[in-house]
Amino acid sequence: MKYEAVIGLEVHTQLKTRTKIFCACPTDFGAGENDQVCQVCLGMPGVLPVLNKRAVEYAIKAGLALNCEIAETTKFDRKNYFYPDLPKGYQISQYDMPICKAGHIVINGKKLRIHRAHLEEDAGKLVHTGAAGLHGSDYSKVDFNRSGVPLLEIVGEPDIRSPEEARDYLSELRNILRYIEVSDGDLEKGSFRCDANVSIRPSGTETLGTKVEIKNMNSFKAVQRAIQYEIERQTAVVEGGGRVVQETRLWNDADGTTHSMRSKEEAHDYRYFPEPDLVPLEIKREWIDEIRRDLPELPEQKRQRYTAELGLSPDDAQVLTEFRELSGFFDTVVQSGAPPKAAANWLIGPITAYLNDNKIELAETKLTPANLRDLIAAVDSGRLGSTNAKKLLAELLATAGDVEATIDKLGLAQLSDESELKRVVDEVLKRSPQQVEQYRSGKTKVRQFFFGEVMKDTKGKANPEITNKLLDQLLPAPEQG
Repeated sequence: MKYEAVIGLEVHTQLKTRTKIFCACPTDFGAGENDQVCQVCLGMPGVLPVLNKRAVEYAIKAGLALNCEIAETTKFDRKNYFYPDLPKGYQISQYDMPICKAGHIVINGKKLRIHRAHLEEDAGKLVHTGAAGLHGSDYSKVDFNRSGVPLLEIVGEPDIRSPEEARDYLSELRNILRYIEVSDGDLEKGSFRCDANVSIRPSGTETLGTKVEIKNMNSFKAVQRAIQYEIERQTAVVEGGGRVVQETRLWNDADGTTHSMRSKEEAHDYRYFPEPDLVPLEIKREWIDEIRRDLPELPEQKRQRYTAELGLSPDDAQVLTEFRELSGFFDTVVQSGAPPKAAANWLIGPITAYLNDNKIELAETKLTPANLRDLIAAVDSGRLGSTNAKKLLAELLATAGDVEATIDKLGLAQLSDESELKRVVDEVLKRSPQQVEQYRSGKTKVRQFFFGEVMKDTKGKANPEITNKLLDQLLPAPEQG
C-alpha cells in the first residue's frame, strides 16, 4: 500500500522590536546572561505587563503580507505549564481570538493555507554546564534574556505533502518576513524556529493519520531531513502492524533520527484562560489600512512582474527574489536603463559567486547599481570583452570607481581596431605553420588554438567577433573529403 505524508508547520519568529513585548528590556542578541531582565520578564509577584504597540503593528503587517484576516478584537490568554525557564508558571499567549487567521502563501503555484498567527512572549533558556550527568552536563543555569521577547507563532494548515515542499514553504515564509522587515529570520540566533507535525495516510484517502510533532530542528535542511526520516519511520511502523503514537519527538541531527520526548499535549492540558492583566485589544480598520499601504512589493508579486513584464525565466525570478536586497538592487539597475536579462545574469552569476566565495553580503561591497549599468553598457558597446569585464567587476566590487575611468586605468578596453587585430592574427599564423597545415588538412578544431593565441597576445582584449572574422578570412580553406 502506498502512503502519502500530511505535514503542517508551526513557526515561531521573533519580531524585530527594540524592546520586549510586555516590558522595556532590550532584545539585543548576544548580551551576557541575565543582563537584559527586569521584574516583569522575571515574573516577580505583583508586576503588570504593558503591551508593546510596535509588536502589535508588526503582527498586523505580517498578517497582511500572509493574506490573513486581521481581527478587529483580539485578546491575550495565559497558557499554563511548568518549565524551569518559565518563572511565572505560565506564558502570555493567544488562544481563541488570535490577531491573524485564515491566510495563505503560494509555493510553486500551490496555495498553502495558514490557519492562524498569534502573538506571545518567549520563555528563557537553559544553559547546560559541565561534562557529566544528564545530557553531558553537571548542572544547568537559566538565562532569562529571551524571556518576554515578542514572538509571532504562525500555524500552517496540514497542506504540505513532501519534505521538499516544507523546505520551500519555510524559505518563502522567512523571505516574506524579511521583505516587510518585521523579523531578521536568523535561525542561528533562534529568531526563526520551526516545529513540524507529520502524519501518514493511505494515498487517496482523506482521513488524517495520527500526527507526531518534531522539535529541535535548526536549519531548513534539518527540517527536510527530519520530516523525511519521520515519514519513513511511521511507514515502517504501520507496515509492520504497529500503531503510530501521538507524541513529541526530538530531531538528532548527528545521527539523522528522531527520538521520543513526551506525549503530545492537547489544548486543555494548558488550562488556557483570559489574561486578567491585559484588556481585550480593539484594532481600528484605519490602522490596518495604514499598515497595508506601507507594505512593499512582496516576493511573489516581484516574481510575477519579472516574468510577465521583464521577460525573465521563472528560475531567474526565483533567485533574484530570495533576498530583498538583491531584488532591490536589480530593480534599481533596470530602472536606470540596463537590459533586465543582462542585469539578472550578472547578479545571479559572477556577483553571487563573488559574494559566496568571500562570504559577504551585497551591502558589504562597494558596487553600485550605476556601476553595473555602466559595465553592461561597456560590454554591449564592444568597449569591454567578457574576460576583462569580470576583472572590472572585481575592481568595482572593491572600490565602486567610475567605470570608464577604471577601464582606462587598468587598461581593460577591448581591442576593436581591425587593422591592428589583422597584424596580430598574421603574426599568430606565421609562427604556427604546423597548426595551419593541420587546419588545411581538415582538422578544423585547431581553429580554437589560433583564437586563443590572439587572445594571449592581446591580453584578452581582442574583440572576439572581429577576431573570428579575420580568422575566417586569413586561414586557408580546409581540404574537403
